[in-house]
Amino acid sequence: MTAWTLNDIERAIRSSWGVDTCAPEDLAHWRPDNPARGQCGVTAMVVHDLLGGELMMGEVYVDGVRTDLHWWNRFATGFEIDLTREQFGPDELVGRGRPVARPARPGRLQAQYELLRTRVVAELERGAAADRTRLPSRARACA
Repeated sequence: MTAWTLNDIERAIRSSWGVDTCAPEDLAHWRPDNPARGQCGVTAMVVHDLLGGELMMGEVYVDGVRTDLHWWNRFATGFEIDLTREQFGPDELVGRGRPVARPARPGRLQAQYELLRTRVVAELERGAAADRTRLPSRARACA
């Protein structure tokens, strides 16, 4: 079994985002120069699949009005990781988060979640295979 670092996972996730993994309500705002837009729910679920921890959810406000929900991850140590925080503009504020139970199924984002998860796992496996080919031949025999 391969042990992936948080950097490996982040790199795989960021390279796997696309308009086809974006939440439907954010499609009009998704752009290649802001690929994190609309990716928070599916990204948090994939991070949870790979690293466990808790799913966190917070409300997003613009001018004091709730406009959306935002998802990220928190680990047992209290460390939080939010790989999609940069999707928000300066007028969008994410409120305090709370832990939420993982949905049994991703529901309306099922297709986007499955696509992102498939891409991320494939990217991680490609990286692990590339790392093995860079090992000296004696080390490769032990890997």
